[in-house]
Amino acid sequence: MPPTQIVGILNVTPDSYYDGGKWNAVDAAVTRAGEMLEEGADWIEIGGESTGPTSKDVTLEEERLRVIPVIEAVHRAFPEAKISVDTYKASIAEEAIGAGATMVNDVTAGRGDERMFAEVAKFAEVAKLVLMYSKDPTPRTTIAETQYDDVIKTIKAFLKERSEAAIKAGIAKDRIILDPGLGHFVSSEAKYSLEILARLSEFQDLGCPIFVSPSRKSFLAGPENLPTAERLPGTIAASVIAAQNGAAFIRTHDVKDIKQALDVAREIFLISKG
Repeated sequence: MPPTQIVGILNVTPDSYYDGGKWNAVDAAVTRAGEMLEEGADWIEIGGESTGPTSKDVTLEEERLRVIPVIEAVHRAFPEAKISVDTYKASIAEEAIGAGATMVNDVTAGRGDERMFAEVAKFAEVAKLVLMYSKDPTPRTTIAETQYDDVIKTIKAFLKERSEAAIKAGIAKDRIILDPGLGHFVSSEAKYSLEILARLSEFQDLGCPIFVSPSRKSFLAGPENLPTAERLPGTIAASVIAAQNGAAFIRTHDVKDIKQALDVAREIFLISKG
């Protein structure tokens, strides 16, 4: 069980499914970033547009106004902190890197803006790029009971194609991180997300670090249809299993809890290996 980097979620949006509206002001966002760093976050990921079901399109200018001042302020307050930007827009990625971000998390895997790969390639020595699988070609995911004959085979083929396209555009393979997607990005049927976590190690032969974001997502609601506020136990379980199965990055709202759980799991793993 190799060490897993924790990516703390800092959404500066009014409509994100769990923390929408909490950290919109720059001062509040910086305070929260500091809390997550103290709790053990390796990265702070700042996002200005929700991509969940029923979320609304955000103009380029609105996203810029939400995200860039926060990245600048967090970078100024915590110059050693590693910052990621959650965006599919190439120009936002460019400005974010200029403001201090060193990772771009694109939920469309370059399909949302055809300029994304070329833009990130300009910063080849600086920026990492996360490419995520989504059943939907647009940034706005849908609620659909999508069916798969073999969900892992489908996602692996997609991630292989998108990573090859990124490499062809000039992004070194060692700068690419792959996210198989979870929740509605894959299917509203929870079984597929659970299978992805169970078989996560099968993605390792793609040759890139694996990034997962199970945090309080719909597939953890269970038969009781738990609200997001009650999905922390499931989030912890999913995160530990993901780390055990090879995830290099865990993206989460709950940094302190996930850090503690991963530390205990790693101690147990090391004892089991003698």
